[in-house]
Amino acid sequence: MAGRDGEPILEVRGLRTQFDTDAGTVTAVDGVSFSVAAGETVGIVGESGSGKSVTALSIMRLLDDNSRIGGGEVVFRGRDVLHLTPAGLRSLRGGEIAMVFQDPMTSLNPVRRIAGQLVETMAVHGKFDRKQARARAVELLGRMGVSAPERAIDSYPHEFSGGMRQRVMLAMGFANSPGLLIADEPTTALDVTIQAQILELLRELNADFGTAILLISHDLGVIANVCSRVIVMYGGEVVEEGPTEQLLSDPRHPYTWALINAVPRLDRHVAGEKRLLAIEGTPPNALDMPTGCRFAARCPFKVARCATHPALAEVVAGRQARCWVTQDGARLPGRGDVKAQAAPLAVDRAAGFSAGATDIADGAPILELAGLTKHFPLRRTSLFGTVRKVHAVDGVDLTVLKGETVGLVGESGCGKSTVARLITRIHAPTTGSIRFAGTEIATAEPSAIRPLRRRLQMIFQDPYASLNPRMTVGDILAEPLRFHAITNGEAETRARVEHLLGLVGLPAQARERYPHEFSGGQRQRIGTARALAVSPELIVADEPISSLDVNIQAQVINLFVDLQEQFKLTYVFIAHDLAVVRHVSDRIVVLYLGKIMEIAPAAALFDRPLHPYTVALLSAVPIPDVAVERSRRRLQLSGEPPSAVDPPSGCRFRTRCPIAKPICAETPPPLVEHAAGQFAACHFPGELRG
Repeated sequence: MAGRDGEPILEVRGLRTQFDTDAGTVTAVDGVSFSVAAGETVGIVGESGSGKSVTALSIMRLLDDNSRIGGGEVVFRGRDVLHLTPAGLRSLRGGEIAMVFQDPMTSLNPVRRIAGQLVETMAVHGKFDRKQARARAVELLGRMGVSAPERAIDSYPHEFSGGMRQRVMLAMGFANSPGLLIADEPTTALDVTIQAQILELLRELNADFGTAILLISHDLGVIANVCSRVIVMYGGEVVEEGPTEQLLSDPRHPYTWALINAVPRLDRHVAGEKRLLAIEGTPPNALDMPTGCRFAARCPFKVARCATHPALAEVVAGRQARCWVTQDGARLPGRGDVKAQAAPLAVDRAAGFSAGATDIADGAPILELAGLTKHFPLRRTSLFGTVRKVHAVDGVDLTVLKGETVGLVGESGCGKSTVARLITRIHAPTTGSIRFAGTEIATAEPSAIRPLRRRLQMIFQDPYASLNPRMTVGDILAEPLRFHAITNGEAETRARVEHLLGLVGLPAQARERYPHEFSGGQRQRIGTARALAVSPELIVADEPISSLDVNIQAQVINLFVDLQEQFKLTYVFIAHDLAVVRHVSDRIVVLYLGKIMEIAPAAALFDRPLHPYTVALLSAVPIPDVAVERSRRRLQLSGEPPSAVDPPSGCRFRTRCPIAKPICAETPPPLVEHAAGQFAACHFPGELRG
């Protein structure tokens, strides 16, 4: 039977999930209990390894062969899922409970059209015949915001962008009108504008279909935007639970408090403050959990009683927390009342590190881009067809000064990563100039660029893809030292590698391990250490924190800030999280479809954006405060950017701009300075306000 609003549709009681490994048995989920009411939206938050995703997979019984459910109950609409037959599970999955994963390409068959996959989802449960299923599939795709759904349904997954693939997955999830939708990090790697559309869609679908939603995310702004109640997990346990507004404004567990305070916020930025309040240390070892409070080793408020394991108990009506301190009635302090940030890095300059070359003074240009373009030719569709080109970067002018951080923001496909690869000469430009440290490198031969690579380094978005899986971390860090003859002999190389590891917060023993043995945040630290190995002056960081947890993100940001202060580094910092970009950047460049829309000092751009695209980006950023989210006025962009193969005439943003006029289609607006240091390429700068 379908549950009525307010009645539990899902009850998880004492769930324990274990994994058998060579090192022993890992209890990933340890006695987790919670419920979800019909029509309710509930969020689960926590660091990687806290048990969020394993809890979701346990509910669906989608665990790997080396795992088992060691105890507890998962009751959905009165039936214990853990005792269902294979036939019962097939009926449940997709029919009554649907799941949307973080990466839609892991769930979509790349060799089948969207139509076949959507129709099969409905037909296999017997609710629709194939004709009805196709008609419903078209209707659902349109409902999810997919343009021209009649045509799109016959496309393949690779023909869609990431945001559109996630919409297809949501259509698949809602195809059979399930009672519960489990969404595991559905917006993690999406741009803020696409994320805003997906979140709005989830709210509408929850209201229209009455489907309960269990949303797993590490983004507290997303949770504040969608969820009515939040469950916080740490070390495989639930450590706090309560209504979203109360939990985010008045946390009752130190771990929740730390997560909230680790988030950079657009509405509470303090000028000049770049370091974040991060939780030092790492989560407990799942093979050897502490006998007391599992967060005690990292807790700034611990007391002697924390040596005993606390139960999850009610602290106020409707709120539970697993903390002795708050169970005794204490309240946790506000963000401004605590000076718990880790001390800045202490760098041993005798270990061979330098502050960069001395031929460029602080504040002088270290990088100059002029008329930079990059066009990628496409394969001909016929023998006599014209060669079409992707206009990835189209006339970018930018000067970066030594010692500053310049942020690059914009939606996927705007040209951010291509600019990064042009700066580092991974790609050769089609036209234009790139001057690094006074040397023209746009047309330089590899032999001429090679000596400059010591001074110009890049940190990639996916550290695992850029680290050789067959090399130990020690060999990865030693390779550039040997190549550039920075160290003399193996003893000096080993000492330098160990110092690099210590510099990024990793133990010396890490040199003997392989990349797959580290977490995502640790791998990003290894990538940073490799870039630092050759004492560069300029580091191009391409989405270095895109998929990291809130706390790991804060640790990496603090690391970047400390390294800049110690070594006078210059950063070109690329990210789609605008709150992070504001926090670390001195100036910000806004890109759209290969062109610069706006350049401004960080404070000016966020306080008074001039370009409508900048206004739209800022209004799409979620803030981890329910009251603020409810009162905000949003400018939501429709659709996605036009094709870079055939960009619009005039202003490239005009097809999505709410204040576009005829001149915008006729004349490309020049990049003009409208205030001190603030440039915008718009015929009507400052007319649109958020």
